Amino acid sequence: MKTDPLLLMRPNIRALTPYSTARDEFSGEGITAWLDANESPFDNGVNRYPDPHQKALKQVISELFGVSTDRIFIGGAGSDEAIDLLMRVFCVPGKDNIVTIAPTYGVYEVSAAINDIEVRKVPLGEDYSLPVDALAEAADDHTKLIWVCSPNNPTGNAFPIEELCRLAEKTKGMLVIDEAYVDFSTKGSMLPLLERYPNIIILRTLSKARGMASLRLGMAFAHPSVARAMAMAKYPYNVNGPTQVEVIRRLQATPDISQSVSILLHERRRLEEKLPQVAGVKKVYPSDANFLLVKFDDPDGVYDKLMHGGALVRNRNRVAGCEGCLRITVGTPEQNDLLLTLLEQ
Repeated sequence: MKTDPLLLMRPNIRALTPYSTARDEFSGEGITAWLDANESPFDNGVNRYPDPHQKALKQVISELFGVSTDRIFIGGAGSDEAIDLLMRVFCVPGKDNIVTIAPTYGVYEVSAAINDIEVRKVPLGEDYSLPVDALAEAADDHTKLIWVCSPNNPTGNAFPIEELCRLAEKTKGMLVIDEAYVDFSTKGSMLPLLERYPNIIILRTLSKARGMASLRLGMAFAHPSVARAMAMAKYPYNVNGPTQVEVIRRLQATPDISQSVSILLHERRRLEEKLPQVAGVKKVYPSDANFLLVKFDDPDGVYDKLMHGGALVRNRNRVAGCEGCLRITVGTPEQNDLLLTLLEQ
């Protein structure tokens, strides 16, 4: 099923005239007196506004991920800015709805609530499998976005590419695939299929495998009309100048993250082997991410003991579908040793 993203967007977004600056209208060289933006003229390294289009950064990301710059949106709050923008670009408040898997990343529901958008949750299948048919059946003519996190947070499992493709073909709306943890998975990415499916949007972040959580930068890869609409709807200077410079430096200095990922995968396997031997552990769920979902006899008690011992994990015991579970991030070998020691006590 071929979907035209433009037809799914809110009419006011399609007709929007975005905010522009004098520097958008100017091309060329020779300006030595920048008197257009009411900035301070005294050079202190941060007195000028940053590039609102992040041209240099987009070029580096384009080369790294093999995606043309016209398909890239860059957000300044990790993937969360892209999540909110997609709600605002596609969904009419009080009228449209989104469909999500459950359990999954909580920001989708929070962003929908902020934007007054109905959320239709479809429980994951057995062993947290992807319910493709149920997701498609939950959608109607007012469903603009279907959200699938793969690998999924908090369950940790990635969904087969063939199933994601089948879902993209079945839905009339946009399929948003959040690949925040894809660097830790062997199931592959939907990125090479971006041109085949105009109705998919792929979210990526620099916060996980690339270790830049503090810099708060995320990306959306999509049909050019979607990337353009997101750029029109965002606030003008959404990524500050020092962040753009630092991210470019880090991406160029360490384009290959295979070594750090390899260490985390080795540690994940070690935890997968050791945790089932700990008294009180009922199940360790398979993971394609940099964390493990672990079911305990007494999750609240274990959580408190770990915290008082200096190891903070995420208590997911009260999340529907994750009852009895703690989510444990894979740390350094030393941090994982501490975790295991505390659990064995």
